[in-house]
Amino acid sequence: MSNIKNIDVLVAEIGSTTTVVNAFNNINSAAPSFIGQGQAPTTVFEGGDVRNGLNGAIKNLAENLNVDEVKYNEMFATSSAAGGLRMTVHGLVYDMTVKAAKEAALGAGAVIRKVTAGRLKRTDLKQIKEIKPNIILIAGGVDFGERDTAIYNAEMIASLNLGVPVIYAGNIENCEEIKLIFEDTNYTLYLVENVYPRIDLLNIEPTRKVIQNIFEEHITNAPGMKYIRKMVNANIIPTPGAVMEASKLLYKNIGDLITIDVGGATTDIHSVTEGNDAINRISINPEPLAKRSVEGDLGVYVNMKNIVDLIGKDKLAEELDLDVDSIIENYLPIPKTDDQIKFVERLTKEAVILSIKRHVGNIRNIYGTNGKSKIAQGKDLTDVKYIIGTGGALTRLPNRINIIKAIESINEEKELLLPKKNTKILIDNNYIMASLGVLSKKYEETALKLMLDSFNFKEEHLCTLD
Repeated sequence: MSNIKNIDVLVAEIGSTTTVVNAFNNINSAAPSFIGQGQAPTTVFEGGDVRNGLNGAIKNLAENLNVDEVKYNEMFATSSAAGGLRMTVHGLVYDMTVKAAKEAALGAGAVIRKVTAGRLKRTDLKQIKEIKPNIILIAGGVDFGERDTAIYNAEMIASLNLGVPVIYAGNIENCEEIKLIFEDTNYTLYLVENVYPRIDLLNIEPTRKVIQNIFEEHITNAPGMKYIRKMVNANIIPTPGAVMEASKLLYKNIGDLITIDVGGATTDIHSVTEGNDAINRISINPEPLAKRSVEGDLGVYVNMKNIVDLIGKDKLAEELDLDVDSIIENYLPIPKTDDQIKFVERLTKEAVILSIKRHVGNIRNIYGTNGKSKIAQGKDLTDVKYIIGTGGALTRLPNRINIIKAIESINEEKELLLPKKNTKILIDNNYIMASLGVLSKKYEETALKLMLDSFNFKEEHLCTLD
């Protein structure tokens, strides 16, 4: 008779390089528990079936729990396999509607392959066809403002016959016209509230929700994904979108925060903060409460060589006293030797510093008739209370705390709106934040409790940036 472990909930994260499963019990009690994790390589890059990676991860979970088989009552899933959610975004003015649409797309976990402002050109249309987006987002014009650009762009996109979902989130006056443009086409049209209804207002949540729903309904590019959809008890959502959900849940309960997710393909920053009142008064553009930036050149596995080039191979070799060429030649998704770990830690540090510098806003001096004055632009992180490290690198590397503390070195650049020195550091020790973002959709209190447990959340024990 086989040894079977019964589990309340299993959450699968089907990533670009690795598939991870997390198991949870006592899901409806006051003391839910994380009982184990399994992982296996995701096979999609070799033209394989994502079910192989999932089955391998479940098998690994059983081995880690010392049982022959695991059975579960419910299963949820996130995915960033097969390149994630490819999107193109088209608006009117880059600093206004295009920016708002981009924030909505990134917050939902999309990988934005092209952004345009103004009327689409022939070269733009050619590139859109080459990209083969999973979703196209059209915005443009505040409500009851400019209309023609969005209508023209819709007509041009309709003429491409791409047959993908199109979201219109622009000037409300255009809705009936947009309906007519796509009425007899092979596109599925979603009309959503304007992402930029007024000059001083971002409205990205309605678009963000629709993008996540479309992901589950339409994205089955990775071989085997359609079978996984039948296995799960709720929508499959993009993994970065799940991390954002977890971050927003934490914000409601512990306050302003940043989540840094260093992965094999990208480094993502999720900040949830309204910013400082004094900074907001001199800000020239509104920023969303929850903002995500994705740095597609800063992954520590798929894009490892790019980070090496950014640092400089010779500098790396001298700094680490390592044979960098040999390490690159034998590079693995999960480092094994001390030298490999030292190498990945340095790449992770660079990814953290560069991604934060790209995400954060700054103060600028401007000169007018009344002399010099200061303005703020971009995301203000000065009121952030916590910096959270998640993803494989920041949950598993030995020097993960010191890697995050490297953010303090950026503070020499005084005009950046960075977190203060007393900002506390939290580590997702169980590497379950994305899973809990999915779980929170049905079990919010349980997800919060499990997240705080993973952080060892006791204020008096937390490290700070300084």
